[in-house]
Amino acid sequence: MNKARSMAVTKFIQDRQIYKRVLLEEIPRAQDFLWLGTSDLKDLHVDKKGRMVPFLEILSDKIKQQVSVRLIHAKEPGKAFREDFDKYPNLIGGMERLLCPRVHFKCVIVDGAFAYTGSANLTGAGMGAKSEKRRNFESGIVTTDPAMVKAVMEQFDTVWRGAYCTDCQRKDYCAEFKDILNK
Repeated sequence: MNKARSMAVTKFIQDRQIYKRVLLEEIPRAQDFLWLGTSDLKDLHVDKKGRMVPFLEILSDKIKQQVSVRLIHAKEPGKAFREDFDKYPNLIGGMERLLCPRVHFKCVIVDGAFAYTGSANLTGAGMGAKSEKRRNFESGIVTTDPAMVKAVMEQFDTVWRGAYCTDCQRKDYCAEFKDILNK
């Protein structure tokens, strides 16, 4: 564990701070796994060495580095996102994805040592990646506190495992539930 992570810290962040701290600082540090939870998923671009690239390029890079990437989202992303997705073929087999129409949480978990949870979806406006005048007003917390990271991970993992699927009232909208029944 690096020195920066040796002391547990929990901090409130908002707006553009979310983009800087979560997308530019923490996600690039992922070495083992990266879990992403979002309700909405749109075309999102981030700074990579002085140029703006699709966030999917960052995820593709992580997969090339043998980082396990999991994504839970509530609905299918828009056309621009899907077009960008097709530019990174390693995402198809390298990123595990779960579509759950009931997911409304937003979280990022890096290596079980860092977590963000808050209001920001994985969108340019949500994460504060757009200009100051084209972003949402968002807030959340970042933490390296092991108990808090574990709590965020547990919520994500409970949905990932399908623990709510059997009793879910939205099964008719969920292809994932049909896959679970067929196993």
